[in-house]
Amino acid sequence: MSAYLFVHFKEKRTPDGEQVYFGISRDGFHWETVNDGNPILWSYEGDKGVRDFTITRTKEGKFIILATDLSLAYGMPYQYEDSWEKVSRNGSKCLVMWQSDNLIHWSRQKMLPLGDENFGCLWAPDIIYDREQEDYVIHWSSSHACNSFGPKAIFYTRTRDFEHFTKPAELYRKEDGGTVIDSAMYEEDGIYYCFLKSEGIPSHVILVKSEHVTGPFTRVEAFDKCMENLESGKYEAPTAFVTADGRWCLLLDFYGCGAEGQGYVPFLADSLKSGKFIRSDASFSFPYGFKHGTVLPITNEEYDRLKGYHKLPSER
Repeated sequence: MSAYLFVHFKEKRTPDGEQVYFGISRDGFHWETVNDGNPILWSYEGDKGVRDFTITRTKEGKFIILATDLSLAYGMPYQYEDSWEKVSRNGSKCLVMWQSDNLIHWSRQKMLPLGDENFGCLWAPDIIYDREQEDYVIHWSSSHACNSFGPKAIFYTRTRDFEHFTKPAELYRKEDGGTVIDSAMYEEDGIYYCFLKSEGIPSHVILVKSEHVTGPFTRVEAFDKCMENLESGKYEAPTAFVTADGRWCLLLDFYGCGAEGQGYVPFLADSLKSGKFIRSDASFSFPYGFKHGTVLPITNEEYDRLKGYHKLPSER
C-alpha cells in the first residue's frame, strides 16, 4: 500500500457535518479532500447523522465502514435536551454500517443493534482482525446497566461475515472505574495495542497492550509519559497507521477550542512497543478540521479512483 484514506466527519452544527467524508493522501502527511469536500455518504436512518468512523478492508477485499448513530445537530437541542447524560443513556442504540467492493459504490445503510436492553449508547466502533480465531472483533464504548449506566467501558462482538455477531462481552474497563471511550486497536509483532480516551485520572489518551485481542491488557507507561504535557481533557479519537518509512503515526483529535479550530494533531514513534510518540505538527497539513475517523492504507489505483470521484448532490 502506498497511499491513505481518512474516513471522518466535520465538526459543524448543521446536519451535513455529521455525515461520511473522505480525505486522501499519498504520504499520510499531506491530505486533500474527496468529492470537493462534500459528503460521500448520508445517513437516512436512526438519528440521521453519523460520527466516529472506522473502516477496514476484509480478507476477501470488501470495505466495511462502521459509525456511531448520532446527530448532535438534529438531536442534541431537541431529542436529548442538551444533555450528554441523556445521549449516552437513550441514544445510539445501533451501529451504522456500509459495505463496498471498490470504495466508490456503497451498499444501503444498515443498522446493527449489537447491544441489548442492558446497553445505553454504542459509541465509536473499531474493527480488528483476530489472527488466533480468524475472525473480526468489533469493539466500541458503552454505558451499561452493570454500573447503573455510569462510567463507560469497552465492549466487543465477533463476526466472520459482518452479518452474524456473537453476544457482546466486556473488553476493557478501567480499574479505578473511570470512563474509557474511543478504542482503536492495532497489531505489531504479534502484540495487540489499544489506544483509549480516558476520562478522570488521567484525562488524556492512554495505551494498553495484550498478547490477545480481547486481553487481559496492561498499561504502556512510556506512552503515559508522552501524554503528560498535553492539556487534559482536550484530545480524543485516536487513530494510527504505519508511514512509508516504517514509523507509526498517531493522530489525536483536538477538541479543546472552537469548532473552527478543531482537528487532528500528529505524533510519530518508531514502534508501538516503545510507546514514545513525538508531536510533529509541522509535518502535516489538512484542508479543514477532520473529526473522529480512521486512516486506511490504500493502493495508488484506489487513490486515483477516489481523487477523480465526484458525486452529484442529487445522488444518494
